[in-house]
Amino acid sequence: MDEQQRIAQLRHELHEHNYRYYVLNQPSISDYDFDQLMHELQDLEARHPEMADPNSPTQRVGSDLQSEFRQVAHKYPMLSLANTYSEQDVRDWYDSVKKGLAGEDFEVCCEMKYDGLSISLTYVDGRLTQAVTRGDGVQGDDVTQNVRAIPSIPLETLLRPLPVGRGVDASSADSSDQQGNYAPPFREGMGVGLPPHEFEIRGEILMPWASFERLNREREAAEEPLFANPRNAASGTLKSLDSRIVASRQLDAYLYYLLGDELPAEGHYENLEAARQWGFKISEGMKKARTVDEVFDFINYWDTERKNLPVATDGIVLKVNSLRQQRSLGFTAKSPRWAIAYKFKAERACTELLEVTYQVGRTGAVTPVANMAPVQLAGTTVRRATLNNEDFIRSFDLHIGDHVYVEKGGEIIPKIVGVDIDQRPIIAQPVQFIRRCPECGTPLIRYEGEAAWYCPNDTGCPPQIKGRIEHFIARKAMNIDSLGPETVDEYYRRGLIHNVADLYDIEVQQINGDGSRTKSAQRIVNGIQKSKEVPFERVVFALGIRFVGETSARLLARHFKSMDVLMAAGLEELQEVEGIGEVMAKSIISYFHNEQNRQIVERLRGYGLQFELSTEQTAAQSNKLAGQSIVISGVFQHHSRDEYKLLIEQNGGKNVGSISGKTSFILAGDNMGPSKLQKAEKLGIKIVNEDEFLQMIEQ
Repeated sequence: MDEQQRIAQLRHELHEHNYRYYVLNQPSISDYDFDQLMHELQDLEARHPEMADPNSPTQRVGSDLQSEFRQVAHKYPMLSLANTYSEQDVRDWYDSVKKGLAGEDFEVCCEMKYDGLSISLTYVDGRLTQAVTRGDGVQGDDVTQNVRAIPSIPLETLLRPLPVGRGVDASSADSSDQQGNYAPPFREGMGVGLPPHEFEIRGEILMPWASFERLNREREAAEEPLFANPRNAASGTLKSLDSRIVASRQLDAYLYYLLGDELPAEGHYENLEAARQWGFKISEGMKKARTVDEVFDFINYWDTERKNLPVATDGIVLKVNSLRQQRSLGFTAKSPRWAIAYKFKAERACTELLEVTYQVGRTGAVTPVANMAPVQLAGTTVRRATLNNEDFIRSFDLHIGDHVYVEKGGEIIPKIVGVDIDQRPIIAQPVQFIRRCPECGTPLIRYEGEAAWYCPNDTGCPPQIKGRIEHFIARKAMNIDSLGPETVDEYYRRGLIHNVADLYDIEVQQINGDGSRTKSAQRIVNGIQKSKEVPFERVVFALGIRFVGETSARLLARHFKSMDVLMAAGLEELQEVEGIGEVMAKSIISYFHNEQNRQIVERLRGYGLQFELSTEQTAAQSNKLAGQSIVISGVFQHHSRDEYKLLIEQNGGKNVGSISGKTSFILAGDNMGPSKLQKAEKLGIKIVNEDEFLQMIEQ
């Protein structure tokens, strides 16, 4: 492959990685590997100027724009920083600054590089007026409502701007009025640095490690996908359309850059110290350096000490402190010349693979786990790492006794990233994936198109039984919130429950213990009884049929309308339902053909669970939108987005997430994203507002 072909290949790969990182929040490679590809492309493009392309990844900033939020233009563009993993690059940057300033003395402000979601906060008259994500650097998403739910971001500054004529000094700082006429800007030496009338402060929204681990425990218990790292969790939380979710997840924020026409000081460091007085959370680790050796002292100190921080960091940011000198140095097309980011490599350790054990999940999926000699990694002692599946094991040709490289690098679960073949013992035996369930001994099966092996004994395998009960009581299923995984495990061990139907036989006296837990026992029994009111579609989901998710269960319930009809459906009938393929259809048939499952279903019927659509649900169904694929975008007045999705499905339509030539129309609310609007106009797709939509379905 010649260099020009390599340029084309790199551009394609980097565009794909940008999409996964910024749009899907599902990075498929490490930051280090991404940066290495980017540096390679930059070098190749420099050697081949004839291949210049304004759409090259080197000429743009990745975007996290989401059409659900109103897009707002940044007053000051949010450019990315040049970054490196090389100490020599840091020295070269320092020398270039010295040369750019013609030998003039300068200071460098050294700061932590937090691994979160960039945010720009605007304050007017000391009050938060707008919060905007970085977006594409030119415009971002207005997430003000969600940011208001983050406790470490002040809604009002602690010190307030003063009226004209009052004078600005320490004695008057705490007695400002709200008349709207403000004093001249504060300057160094004038006492307390009061905020200007309007300013912008930028920083990073983060999820602390403690909040992240708690959230993933909750998601695991609810059988929801785990977040890979705190950054993805923070990003997903801030983009939620429900600010209550934001409030519940305990996000944090560190601020690191102040902008405005009337800043309190000429130095970046000094401005942040003033902002700290105003009530903003500024890193305690910030420090000014006067030589390159002091810069490296800071880097080396935090390369170790960062492991003790409560939030994720991935490097150090270096900025010329003087704002005057920053202006003199200026910018390149995408980054300032006066700043650079030095990124830490993901921490890696080498240890011995002692054995491989296997875990069985609710669905019967068997996951291999590497058990290793204990090793210190990212501040914790690591003994286990996930091996994903059999294909993963084969890709590394793993042997028992191998010395394996393990990384944590922000991930909650350590992972094996390599093997030192040179240290492999001569007698080492390759890892052989098991063929029988480690819990019940049943032969494992592997479904076509699936990477995992499964235990098919879903009615007799203990982890599957307990997992199915936990799934049954989950919020999106039967919503028995008075129970939890620990309680389920206790009741199972005590022999009170062996399947989901046994829940409805539980009596207060059985779980009241020594008589001191009457209230909690009664609450549990009441919660179980109340679940009988849960609608039919959620009962279908609660059964825990393999491959049948929440959406599939809803479609099945609305198509067949009753449990009896669903149980009697054949392969072809099931596949007539939108989204139900052959594998899922066979799984449904297999579930209802199992005699134990049928007995459980009949017991649930006898206990009074909802086994058919209600009269109201049936009356609300129609075929008015049959065959139509509909995209929802914007903010609505009459119903929530979820309610509109429900109405679309009830009327025979299909909800789709992205616009294509097959889209029938877009149900558009206020603040529809400009990118979706532009694409719709280009493809000639009809835009329907919510009043028109409600008329279409005659509601």
